[in-house]
Amino acid sequence: METVSFTIMEDGTAEEYAFLISQYESCVKGVPDMLLGVLKQMQGDKLGYQIDRFAHSLQSATRAERDGADEETIVCALLHDIGDLLAPQNHSQVAASILRPYISEKNYWILLHHGLFQGYYYFHHISKDRNIREQFKDHQYFQSCVDFCHKWDQTSFDPDYDTLPLEHFEPMVRRVLNEPLNPFD
Repeated sequence: METVSFTIMEDGTAEEYAFLISQYESCVKGVPDMLLGVLKQMQGDKLGYQIDRFAHSLQSATRAERDGADEETIVCALLHDIGDLLAPQNHSQVAASILRPYISEKNYWILLHHGLFQGYYYFHHISKDRNIREQFKDHQYFQSCVDFCHKWDQTSFDPDYDTLPLEHFEPMVRRVLNEPLNPFD
């Protein structure tokens, strides 16, 4: 079978959906390569910083690893800004949504909120409330998000930092994104 015969989903057969699932599996297996490609597209775009967003991502992951973070968290640090290319205004939500099937609820929450929490370091300079993150102070992952931003995100704009190369992190990305934990979440 090369294609299904139906034009309306409710007319599909079990055989056709089994075929479609087999096709879909190749898409799922391509997620690590697609995300690594998106990350590489961030090279060269400094947006006024001393390093580009690619180097920032590598630096964040390097700091997370050197700080003893688990592999899933390291991958989240590496990919935390991948939403920048598609949706700069809500990049945190985009990155969290893309990675959600593969990561824990804790890391999902951190990614979802890291942009807002990162504002602590600069919102007061642009006439915004730097303490807006305090609305989440009673959430179980509040401090984890504060730590993520403080230790790995806001510190990772240093052109002289001894950053590990992408090749170091690629096997981690492939392991973490190998199998969805929550495929229909």
